[in-house]
Amino acid sequence: MTFSSFFQSLQPSRLLSLNLRPLCLASFTLLASCSLTEIDHSNDFENNGRDVTALKRDSLYLQESLPPGLPYPDNSFQSGLAQQIKYLNRIKDKDYLLENTQTSVADLRLVAQEVDNWLRNPTQQPKLIAHQLAGQDKRGNVQITGYYVPILPVRHQPDDVYRYPLYRKPTQRNAEGRFPSREEIDFENALAGQGLEIAYTASLVDNFFLHVQGSGVIEYEDGERKLLSWGGVNGHAYRSLGKVLIEKGEIDRADISAQSIRQWLSDHPERNREILSTNPSYLFFSEGPQNPVGAANVPLTPLYSAAVDPNVIPLGSILLAQVPKLDHYGNLIGHDFRLLLAQDKGGAIKGPGHIDWYQGIGEEAHFHAGQLKHFGKVWLLLPKNPMPEKLIAK
Repeated sequence: MTFSSFFQSLQPSRLLSLNLRPLCLASFTLLASCSLTEIDHSNDFENNGRDVTALKRDSLYLQESLPPGLPYPDNSFQSGLAQQIKYLNRIKDKDYLLENTQTSVADLRLVAQEVDNWLRNPTQQPKLIAHQLAGQDKRGNVQITGYYVPILPVRHQPDDVYRYPLYRKPTQRNAEGRFPSREEIDFENALAGQGLEIAYTASLVDNFFLHVQGSGVIEYEDGERKLLSWGGVNGHAYRSLGKVLIEKGEIDRADISAQSIRQWLSDHPERNREILSTNPSYLFFSEGPQNPVGAANVPLTPLYSAAVDPNVIPLGSILLAQVPKLDHYGNLIGHDFRLLLAQDKGGAIKGPGHIDWYQGIGEEAHFHAGQLKHFGKVWLLLPKNPMPEKLIAK
């Protein structure tokens, strides 16, 4: 199915029911998050949203025309876009060679300005073209997972319950020139006594999932809250816990999710060390600004920011995505189209087959992020004609 035929299949009533209004293209159409959501745990399951009819292609991007209508975003997207323009204005000019597609910071500035002009004046047609991402399967299927910023209760000092530290990045490496592994840090106290503790939690499993998210809000017993940002990693290879549990026959592939992994760890405390240690990668934190920010150092916007692989999608890009629409039980019931802002990256976001969609802060965001593991499609928006002049941020 082509880009345009996707939109032709969308009825205006469907877009309006999503609080998105279709617009005619004839008239036109802080805390670094660093998402770490896994991909390989959930590729193959029934009703996963993969388009098996799509033709295979060899190139990373396939150029297509803009569709006859786009979903108009809400005001939060406009705020996120304003931050993205500021980011693009402060970074140095550079070119990006994306296999068969070339772009630049100047191009991304122009795209942002074109979209900003459209938001202000929907009758003005933007001079943009769409480039569909090939996906890992070269058929355009991109897995869209979700991530969020959790709120985690902590203590300033350890006690009998809150005794598992969250660490800043150490300065001293081991004899092999690396920082210790997860096994060494969490179960052999390799960092104890170095003054690196930020706070203490009640669960190593909570710590692990905070590492997976890449950032979070901690809340002390006196009600004080702090935002923790990505402060670096230990240099060990990342291994998917979901994939490990599938390979060991502990969880069926169709049932794997953040919730099912957490439940399994809760049901098998005697095996937590064994399973957690299979992922030697470890995340360190720093105490960041008052709002969650992504790798582009701009505030993340719930439901509009996305984590990408910058080698495939440059930070500061604007994407059009066909995102999964799920029911309350996590079953795919369709797809919605929305604009996304490429403002973050993460250790598990590698290659053209995966983006991570930011859901927000707290438990509701956690619920929605944990359900997302389905496939959609992604288009990189680029200008028809490059313009080198630097934007003036509004």
